[in-house]
Amino acid sequence: MPPPTLHTTRLTLRPFTLADAPALHELVSAREIALNTLTIPHPYPPGAAEQWIGKHEAEYRENVNHHFAIDDGQVVGTITLMMKDEGMAEIGYWVGVPFWGKGYVSEAAAEILRYGFEEVGLQRIFAGYFSRNAASGRVMEKIGMQYEGTLRHHVLKWGERLDIVFYGILRDEFIARGTGRKTAG
Repeated sequence: MPPPTLHTTRLTLRPFTLADAPALHELVSAREIALNTLTIPHPYPPGAAEQWIGKHEAEYRENVNHHFAIDDGQVVGTITLMMKDEGMAEIGYWVGVPFWGKGYVSEAAAEILRYGFEEVGLQRIFAGYFSRNAASGRVMEKIGMQYEGTLRHHVLKWGERLDIVFYGILRDEFIARGTGRKTAG
């Protein structure tokens, strides 16, 4: 059983299929994607996209991760709701370099907040980004998340110690903003 398909004004957030693997591999292979994500390697290994997609259904069934392709008529990136403690999840995302600056991540992340609070029943959603990736922080601010703190020199990425900046939002804050909506799915 895959996660539901969600819709925004311009995007469809849907489960990945193995047919998406070539496009996914091409986008995720850009050095810029690996540079600003915690676990994506560079170069991205052949067959890794298929292996990653192949794990999605079991992860959803076990309520570990809810993976979605960000699709504007083609796959442009991914957004994941990663379940943590009871009632809490983390959002992770990236979009391919050719699609940067189009507002896709903000649009997708706002819908994932709605999905997490209204459909999954979460109480808290948070996200983190490397401090050098200010665009990711702007996404979190746009969707109503609040700055929660910085873990200084928290990770080692390609020989460099990096700070991770965290933002979060509570269910009550999301409801108070009045941004929830029902979507077709």
